Amino acid sequence: MSQGGGRALVALALVAALGVAACGGNGSSGPATAGAGNVAGLPVTHFESGLKPGAPAPGLDVKNADGGQDDQLATAAIADVETYWGATLPADFGGLKFKPVTSLLSYDSNSDTEDTACGSVKQLVNAFYCAQDDSVAWDRGVLLPMLRQRFGPMSVVTVLAHEFGHAIQYRLGDKAGITKSTPTVVKEQQADCFAGGYFRWVAEGKSKYYQVSTAEGLDQVMAAMFFIRDQAGTSATDRQAHGTAFDRTFAFQSGFEKGPTECAGMNTQNVQARLTERPFDKKDTGKGDAKLNDSTLKLLKGSLDTAFKGAGVAAPEIVPGNGSCSGGPSTPPASYCPADNTVNIDLDRLTQLAQPSDPQAGQAGKDRGGLGDFAAFAEVASRYAMGIQKGVGASLDNANAGLRTSCLVGAWAAFTNRPGELRLSSGDLDEAIADLLRPDGLVSADLNGKRPDSGFDRVESLRRGYLEGSSVCSKQYG
Repeated sequence: MSQGGGRALVALALVAALGVAACGGNGSSGPATAGAGNVAGLPVTHFESGLKPGAPAPGLDVKNADGGQDDQLATAAIADVETYWGATLPADFGGLKFKPVTSLLSYDSNSDTEDTACGSVKQLVNAFYCAQDDSVAWDRGVLLPMLRQRFGPMSVVTVLAHEFGHAIQYRLGDKAGITKSTPTVVKEQQADCFAGGYFRWVAEGKSKYYQVSTAEGLDQVMAAMFFIRDQAGTSATDRQAHGTAFDRTFAFQSGFEKGPTECAGMNTQNVQARLTERPFDKKDTGKGDAKLNDSTLKLLKGSLDTAFKGAGVAAPEIVPGNGSCSGGPSTPPASYCPADNTVNIDLDRLTQLAQPSDPQAGQAGKDRGGLGDFAAFAEVASRYAMGIQKGVGASLDNANAGLRTSCLVGAWAAFTNRPGELRLSSGDLDEAIADLLRPDGLVSADLNGKRPDSGFDRVESLRRGYLEGSSVCSKQYG
């Protein structure tokens, strides 16, 4: 987050929505809504995701392939997405006939120097679709093994499904609304969305090559999309902009939930209206990372008090300690203590979490640091939101409590996205997503630290709160 010289946040229209309507409930633990019981209408499943046992060998010609594990994954992914689009393109786009890509290339960025219609692959750690010769290429030397080792096999499939999405844009032509003047980030949003549509098909059990669980499997996908996000401070107008993790997961989830016709409807106007990618403000001297100390915690408390005052309940106090409640809930580094309506925090551990992440160190297999300041602020905000929910009579430990909480954190984040002493900064929402995707993150945890099984659901709940406002939090996760 950034600290500016503006006035303190003031109550605006959102405040009323952050009251009882946002957190409403009678404290019952009745049946879960769609949010906690399934993933976009599919059951929550747990099994090993990847190539199906006994999956057939793809009959595709791949130039320069070495037959290793990553080439096998990539080739099967291409064969699979071609099967998907072979059925989906005519079904969803007026009988349009599908045409496979013209050629496929595997290369090793460590050593290969081959020229393509889109340039040399020398030291190119990437995967790409080249429109000039209608080809898909991937780096089997660095990129694919790094993704597979860090996030699992479905991360490789994610990258190839995205690149094939660009091939689909060219096949759709006017039906996708893509022109030479379309900003890159809009094209990338469409491709992420098309990948989401394909993964829905896999999750429904229709693929002959791959299987993906809606819990750990989709978590691999979401983690990969987080990893390949643009770095904080990138402008959406940059010629190479692909989007923040928040933007990219939004697009993927849209395709997963609504299908490829939703993706084709993404255009410059509706994409740019919701993009969160922006450069750092000129006054943001910390480049998005405020120090976690008594001063910023005071600003955080003031921001939360202002945002949630429409609830008309006693606001929790934030008190230093060991991050646990005496004789009560223990979810360090921060815990909501119902007995005295406080949020007990372990400042040392939160400070470690608030340290800026180092993507380069992560790629090299070294200590990546923390997750960033907003991850720490969001964890404290989630425990604070527990106190507000208790005040209005909502259950704090039913099936939806964690999702409702992360939704409210998202609504609070939107509230801070305006001039003030503590303001949302470039990259902050990605830091919240990083917390949501780790197994011990607090942003989507209930009173006792239990988190929804699906990272897909956890990310979606934060996004809905941010984009739709707090009223959706009780409607979807009541």
